[in-house]
Amino acid sequence: MAEDDSRPFTRQQGGASTSQPAFDPGQRATCIASFDGQQHPIEIVDKRFERGEYVYYVHYLDRDRRLDEWVSADKIGAWSVTPRPSLARVDTAPSVTLGGELLSPTADGNNLKVTRRLKRKYEEAHHLPADEHGGDHGHDKEHHPLRVKNIQVVEFGRYEMDTWYYSPFPEPYASSTKLYLCEYTLKYFRKKKTLLRHLAKLDIRHPPGDEIYRSPPPPPGQPPNYTGGAVTRPPISVFEVDGKKAKVYCQNLCLLSKLFLDHKTLYYDVDPFLFYVMCERDQHGYHMVGYFSKEKSCMEDYNLACILTLPAYQRKGYGKFLIAFAYELSKREGRVGTPERPLSDLGAVSFRSYWTRMLLEQLRNVKGDVSIKEMSEATMIRGQDIVDTLQGLGLIKYWKGTHLIHADPRVVQEHWAKFAHQRVIDVDSACLHWQPLPTPTARKRP
Repeated sequence: MAEDDSRPFTRQQGGASTSQPAFDPGQRATCIASFDGQQHPIEIVDKRFERGEYVYYVHYLDRDRRLDEWVSADKIGAWSVTPRPSLARVDTAPSVTLGGELLSPTADGNNLKVTRRLKRKYEEAHHLPADEHGGDHGHDKEHHPLRVKNIQVVEFGRYEMDTWYYSPFPEPYASSTKLYLCEYTLKYFRKKKTLLRHLAKLDIRHPPGDEIYRSPPPPPGQPPNYTGGAVTRPPISVFEVDGKKAKVYCQNLCLLSKLFLDHKTLYYDVDPFLFYVMCERDQHGYHMVGYFSKEKSCMEDYNLACILTLPAYQRKGYGKFLIAFAYELSKREGRVGTPERPLSDLGAVSFRSYWTRMLLEQLRNVKGDVSIKEMSEATMIRGQDIVDTLQGLGLIKYWKGTHLIHADPRVVQEHWAKFAHQRVIDVDSACLHWQPLPTPTARKRP
């Protein structure tokens, strides 16, 4: 009997073909990447049959997940290297004691509830690796499974942006290749005409919160297009949005940000958070460019949970402005701050750049010796972040159990020369109209 020639086949390296896919999800291999034309180790995430052959969605093991892509079988080769020893699984690692109670990362409903704070404590105690970018995070691959990027493009205001990661939008939106988002309400649509009808009926064109900061106008005697210090063109504003009062807006913000943040796991539980949304301001309204979030009540020193500058607005100094804004709020609260861990590759670079600039500025202006505590009080940067940053600059020494700042003025000036010409948007404290939430006081017993 003749064989059925209608069965799918996959073309393999060397020109051979088979009725079965050459690779399966979860398999390791090598692949020639489209972004540099070089061969990289990969993991097969998914496969599909199209145009008479299988194509594969691959994750490059030595690159960030934003570079994951669909490739044809002829780009993939077998990987015969000895697999690396796997890191200890979370469910086999020992428990850690916190406040007299045992924390198990696989706690079920009968055991201790694993909160975000306890998860962070567990990771720090056991030095567990992070998945990649700064704020919400998981433990291992089981908590952060590799996912195929669903939405490829979003249209946001006057920009069209390629997405980086998978985001759990509800169906049928999750199956759309392109989404259209309202930059004022963050509502999402599958069709452009639906978005236009929404905008035609929209009256409010700013985030649903309090405007707590507005950049100052140019100083007297300067032209209208002057920029410098805290003066920007276009002018910027920051809104404080309460996740409990504007739940839908904040949930939509989290879904949008997940398209560009690999680490993010928080989408719907937004009540405990405040969102600080940064906007460019013009005659049409307030156009969101980025945001950061922080917990309303945090027992740690965290002053920032998650931060994002949309790709269309990056390289304008907005990311460093948001970091500086978070530390300005810490100054109003009178407490040192640090971002939640783990930090992503981009987040780590941004924070390290901000810390370096602020510490060098302090060392340039101080005369005589200065302690880490004094620098922390002046900048509201956590002491350990100061130590790590100054160690990278070679400006601190460890002697007799104590870290001593060894700031040679010549070395400080050499480092400062790298930052002198960078465009930085300052935070004008006089333009910040904000007071911290009142700290709950313990009730006295009668």
